Amino acid sequence: MAKLSIPAKYVRRGSSIVKGVIETGRFVIPYRIYDNDGPHIICLNGVQQSMAMWHAFILRYAPHYRIVLFDFPGQGKGRVASGPIFVTLDEQVDILREVIKATGTNRNVTVCTASWGGIIAMAFASRFQSEVRQLCLASLGTKANETMVETIKKGMQIDPQDRQKMADILIEAFGQNLPENVKNKIVSQFQSMSPENLRAFYEHGLFVVSTKKIGDLIKLANIKARTYLIYGEKDTIIDLDDVKFLSSQIPNSEVVVVKGAGHFLHMEQEDIFNIYEDILPIPPKR
Repeated sequence: MAKLSIPAKYVRRGSSIVKGVIETGRFVIPYRIYDNDGPHIICLNGVQQSMAMWHAFILRYAPHYRIVLFDFPGQGKGRVASGPIFVTLDEQVDILREVIKATGTNRNVTVCTASWGGIIAMAFASRFQSEVRQLCLASLGTKANETMVETIKKGMQIDPQDRQKMADILIEAFGQNLPENVKNKIVSQFQSMSPENLRAFYEHGLFVVSTKKIGDLIKLANIKARTYLIYGEKDTIIDLDDVKFLSSQIPNSEVVVVKGAGHFLHMEQEDIFNIYEDILPIPPKR
């Protein structure tokens, strides 16, 4: 049974915002709701990203959609309160379900994700078929390509104290298209990362490398939600052929290619949301 803190409510830029914390099992999960009467969206971060990655998305959609953000353990202020630092895929799916319940998110929800967040969303949609209407999954394939594997291996060989080099390897491999201010934030994030979160980051890398195909973990044919696989054409760690293969395994899905974007497409191009508006239209004013 999840335990909720007393949420704080405030208004910013005309949006009603609710902030709180959910204690579920061995995890502490901070969340934020941009509250209104619009259709529901819940956003899932990529590995080592936090709610902050959705800043531009919030600016565009919070006036029109009810949006829920949260941090998994190891992201932002999300944390493991007890037990192993590594969080399994099943545990991540359970966390998502508890957040949906605690925040009053309805069954017509659209789940928007980045990178690994899409794996969690697909696992959830496969298991709880009636609780998701639509999936918008960015920067997602079925397996680690050669560039991703080499990047993970290089990262594991670095002295854990050399945080600058860790960030540099990540940026060189698949963050080339990021603005300089975002690159600087990645460097700062690695420099301030706790030993526990760094260990979890390494363990996740090992898990990605050892997982042959996502189809071994998730029954993709069970996904009933309308699914969009959003791919940046300059993504170096996800192959377009693999994205197309993933689409072929999900009954009601299509691939959307974003010209000029790489792996971190949400943070690279502000006009990415012109693509999203074909999927998530701005509702007419009432």
